[in-house]
Amino acid sequence: MVGDRQVRVIDATHDSRQVVAGGLFIAVVGTSADGHEFCAVAEKAGAAALMVSRPVAVDLPQLIVADTRRAMAPVAAAIHGNPSRRLALVGVTGTNGKTTSTFLIEAIARSKGLVTGLIGTVMTRAADDLIPNPRTTPEATDFQRILAVMVERGVQVVAAEASSHALSLGRIESTWFEVAAFTNLSPDHLDFHGDMESYFAAKAALFDPERVGTAVINVDDPHGARLAGQVALPVVTVGAGADLSGEIIESTTRSLLIEMRFPDGFDRRLLLPLGGTFNLENALVAAGCTYALGYTPEEIVAGLEQAPQIPGRLETVSGDHPVTVIVDYAHTPAGIEAVLAAMRPHTAGRLLVVVGAGGDRDRSKRPAMGAAAAAADVVVLTSDNPRSEDPAAIISQVMSGIPRHVVPIVEPDRARAIDLAVSMAEPGDAVMILGKGHERGQEAAGRIAAFDDRLIARAAIERRGRPT
Repeated sequence: MVGDRQVRVIDATHDSRQVVAGGLFIAVVGTSADGHEFCAVAEKAGAAALMVSRPVAVDLPQLIVADTRRAMAPVAAAIHGNPSRRLALVGVTGTNGKTTSTFLIEAIARSKGLVTGLIGTVMTRAADDLIPNPRTTPEATDFQRILAVMVERGVQVVAAEASSHALSLGRIESTWFEVAAFTNLSPDHLDFHGDMESYFAAKAALFDPERVGTAVINVDDPHGARLAGQVALPVVTVGAGADLSGEIIESTTRSLLIEMRFPDGFDRRLLLPLGGTFNLENALVAAGCTYALGYTPEEIVAGLEQAPQIPGRLETVSGDHPVTVIVDYAHTPAGIEAVLAAMRPHTAGRLLVVVGAGGDRDRSKRPAMGAAAAAADVVVLTSDNPRSEDPAAIISQVMSGIPRHVVPIVEPDRARAIDLAVSMAEPGDAVMILGKGHERGQEAAGRIAAFDDRLIARAAIERRGRPT
């Protein structure tokens, strides 16, 4: 420690633009910037102290640590009074289903009359108030601050997505989870993790007895079955033949009639107001988490039956005849395969898919995305968020996985691609617009332009309905 050891701080941040008077600025060395270069900026903004990995020429008390990134979480948690210990915090990790599972967990808790919070890809919310959060799982300083806000606003239960990046980078260290859940694992983010074994290890790291009370694991997934066999925690398994299981009695594009079997012989039938057979898995994960929190089967069923439409998750833009148009966030091979398989039984005519892959992200999954999309009758390849990459090059990589007998339509302009698919659709057909879901912007060449698949699709539907 350099300087006053008794200095008191009221907040912690790694972003010099977010420094508040009396706060601690943590200098993190990132991939594009070194936080140590912004310590003087933090001082001018009113920082009371700095946490650094090397001394800097700034006249503020300096806590010197070996790795500021790894030290962020425990320091931020301590500054905010370890807020996770004052909440029933549920963390959900896995490749697909995290968002829907957290929404369902929150719906169950709300139905029970509790004040709830949500942290994830679509939104971060304390009770009914939205909180800005650009990441699925916030950086450590933001995460602890958000949890502290939850406590201040009387939140009792929080459902949070735990991404593999967050786990690998230590964003949720020094956080206590009453329950942690695992949904499934399939190829994604291998640009960051390198291989599936490392990706699995990142997810499995959440299930540490030092920070988790009970694990809820989907054992229908082979990685989940492996995880259930190695965790040193109380475990509630979900899936066929598991502690908590279920089967679909009847399905539509907008709902699932489910027979759910709880431990101790409790069987309950419920109508989940979400389509897609894959949502059985998400409902079981949510039920398992809330069961682990001590909720009764009756409370769980009541909450699931009041589940909201999750933005951008199998979201029906037009379910009216003659054409169905649906937007979904599916952006992995397994996700694309699942949503197309879910729609096929409910599509009288052809299944048309509009799909692309994000730039500056895992390139290895792109051919497999094309192969999964080829299950549709008509494939329209387009841009997703190309970011700094050439959209044509990304499309070419996706196309490389499509079998030769399938001839895709290529339209790099996403708005035109959506319009084309909607205009091509015939009575009884369904158009699936995949990849961006709830997103309201498209990132390309260093800028983000306003773009919402749902709005573009509605405009295309309107044009389709106009007389020529």
